[in-house]
Amino acid sequence: MEETVKFKKAKKTRVIPGFKLTMGITVTMLSLIVLIPLASVMVYSLKLPPSEFIKLITKQNVVYAFTTSIVCSFIAAVINVIFGVILAWTLVKYDFPGKRILDGFIELPFALPTAVAGITLSKMYSDTGILGKPLAAIGIKVSYTHLGIIVALIFIGIPFVVRNVQPVLEKLDGQYEEAAYILGASPSKTFFKVILPELRPAILTGFGLAFARGIGEYGSVIYISGNSAKEHTQVVSYVIMQKLSYIDYASATAIALVMLVISFLLLFAINVIQMKQAKRTNNI
Repeated sequence: MEETVKFKKAKKTRVIPGFKLTMGITVTMLSLIVLIPLASVMVYSLKLPPSEFIKLITKQNVVYAFTTSIVCSFIAAVINVIFGVILAWTLVKYDFPGKRILDGFIELPFALPTAVAGITLSKMYSDTGILGKPLAAIGIKVSYTHLGIIVALIFIGIPFVVRNVQPVLEKLDGQYEEAAYILGASPSKTFFKVILPELRPAILTGFGLAFARGIGEYGSVIYISGNSAKEHTQVVSYVIMQKLSYIDYASATAIALVMLVISFLLLFAINVIQMKQAKRTNNI
């Protein structure tokens, strides 16, 4: 009886005591940093009459900016999924000289200021740059085009996929692959039927994060895009900054609200798919 009481007391012990205190700090910090700023955008935007709100977000340059940001972010996220899985697979499954250095380079886009990345990429891929010059010789222009935007978004989005897939690969039991080979499955069939279902939740998470980050990206694309209204290379974040510089707060907040809704719906959908897939995988 005494042992049971001691066990219950030990079970209730917390490293950081005081649920009310810690919960209060959590809610306060979350409100100050996330909820209140987002709520202010919503409140200011909802003060606009519906007709004016629709008019502001359906202007031709705004629609083009949304199209450019969404399409380029989607393409970049898909490319990041393909090569991110390959990178994660290489880092987990193989040992080679410089592996730790390469693994550290994956997180460089997180540490590097995005403006520096944008300037560097625009210079490298310009018609006189190291990579842009040979591409221009065969008729491929990168800087100041949609292709340049995709390159920049690939750069800032690749760590999201690698860092989500890598831990799952590290924990994946190698007996699954061995069992598949013993049963006569080919390497490709083993990957798509055995390994990929285990990786799918992590891949979807990485895709969603890279996609959402790309839609709102500013620093890395502001230079390489060229910001041309004629060529439709303006991104949504640039249009918002442009509106703010013109002191057009109504348009800026209206566009920001649409971006907020898109990002929320995207992450919500990805999380739902991830939870369903994880539940299905665990039940197998």
